[in-house]
Amino acid sequence: MTTNIKICGLSTPETVAAAVEAGASHVGFVHFEPSPRHVTLEQAASLRADLPAGVKAVLLLVNADIETTAKAIETVRPDVIQFHGKETPEWIALVREKTGVETWRAIGVRSAETLEKSARYKGAVDRLLFDAPPPEAAGALPGGNGVGFDWTLLARHDHAVAWGLAGGLNPDNVAEAIRATGAPLVDASSGLESAPGVKDVDRIAAFCHAARSARET
Repeated sequence: MTTNIKICGLSTPETVAAAVEAGASHVGFVHFEPSPRHVTLEQAASLRADLPAGVKAVLLLVNADIETTAKAIETVRPDVIQFHGKETPEWIALVREKTGVETWRAIGVRSAETLEKSARYKGAVDRLLFDAPPPEAAGALPGGNGVGFDWTLLARHDHAVAWGLAGGLNPDNVAEAIRATGAPLVDASSGLESAPGVKDVDRIAAFCHAARSARET
């Protein structure tokens, strides 16, 4: 089985091209001003325009209001909207119904109980993205913090919704993560950077190679 690969937090044509060349199935653009990976909607639209057929553009939003969400979809025309805040199943289902855009919801996994509660998104989202929970410090980012969580929780979980794995993934641990969880999709961002928000094209290539090779060993 092939593992899909999402490279998130891209902000330049060079890093988008590197992800595509390395075999990423999805590339992610973060529209959230506090993030060092933030891009404007216009920047995201420009980067999205150069994607070849077969590579999906994912636009990440955090607690965006109705107007911002509508403008984001109209401007960027993403293949996927990834919600990474406190969005409810009802809100996400409404966005999907009104726009027809594929929807993902990132969830910070603290325990097996978190996974059980995630079943409430069944029928509301196309995919759940299991991530490390954000630090509890004030002003902490909801994702992209370079930390992981206990993968064995996923290995024992009976998934009711299509899913993917994020949180602290990098070229050195992604193969182990795939073998431990059976993840059908892996998502990396800060683990591929030389500095916050600065993607390293060599690390992007190494990550994709390791992810593709994981099921062959």
